[in-house]
Amino acid sequence: MSNPWAPSGQSSLEKIGQINLKQLPKGAIGAALVVILALFVLFATYFTIDQGERGVILHLGKVVGEAEPGLHFKLPVLTRIQKISVQIQKEAFEKTAQIDTRLQAYSRDQQPATIAMAVNYHVTDASAVYAQYGSLENMKSRVINSRSYEQLKTVFGQFDAADAIQKRALLNAEVFSAIRSAVRGPVVIDSVQIEDITFSTQYETAVELRMQAIVKQQQAEADKQKRIIDADALAYEVKTASDAKAHQITVQGTAEAGAIQARGDALRNNPNLPTLVASEKWNGVLPTTMVPGNALPFLNLK
Repeated sequence: MSNPWAPSGQSSLEKIGQINLKQLPKGAIGAALVVILALFVLFATYFTIDQGERGVILHLGKVVGEAEPGLHFKLPVLTRIQKISVQIQKEAFEKTAQIDTRLQAYSRDQQPATIAMAVNYHVTDASAVYAQYGSLENMKSRVINSRSYEQLKTVFGQFDAADAIQKRALLNAEVFSAIRSAVRGPVVIDSVQIEDITFSTQYETAVELRMQAIVKQQQAEADKQKRIIDADALAYEVKTASDAKAHQITVQGTAEAGAIQARGDALRNNPNLPTLVASEKWNGVLPTTMVPGNALPFLNLK
């Protein structure tokens, strides 16, 4: 049978709350109060903790324990549960459409920079977080944010602007080490990632001009090396040709010297050889005129 005192579509508790006790018999009033009290006690004596959370148990405001994931029971009214996540949390210092939380720092050479960074951390002692800070949000603002910013400024100030860009991995590692050492207690820093570094427009323009000058210098050096290589190649070709010519002359001179020596040896061994050669070349015609007293060539008239 439907409840005549409650509109359709409402829950049992809502219906109970709308009961007009004056319309009930006196015995029913007591029963209704007992039911309401029983429901209140039932819902107030148990609680659940999800995976990835820890429940800080507070008895009259005092921390008396910590509840693991699962179903638990507690004293109504006297005991309260404060749930705190122990999963990895991310605190991002970044620029969004609504807000810009990026960090400001100066490099060693006094160049202002705007840095986007993410810090990942997790709670290791939920009870200590509540006892010291009251909530995870308070701990984040008082510990994670402030110490991360402080350590970033300290480490970034040890790098020149150019080194901060060229040695990003080293900068990131040193910032992570500094923040992890500074943040101690009921929380652990898992990782730090420097996502972006933005310098002033003037500095970035100066860097671009310097890089263009470096590129031109490198191109000029490359052209110089090419000219040197080409000149060396030409000199090598000339030297090779000269060496070949000198070798040719040496060989030719050696051959000619050998021929001369051979002719000299032939003349020493054959005194009449010139006469023989001359006679072989004579055409048999005697000269028509002769100097008085001279002998006829090739003719021994003695």
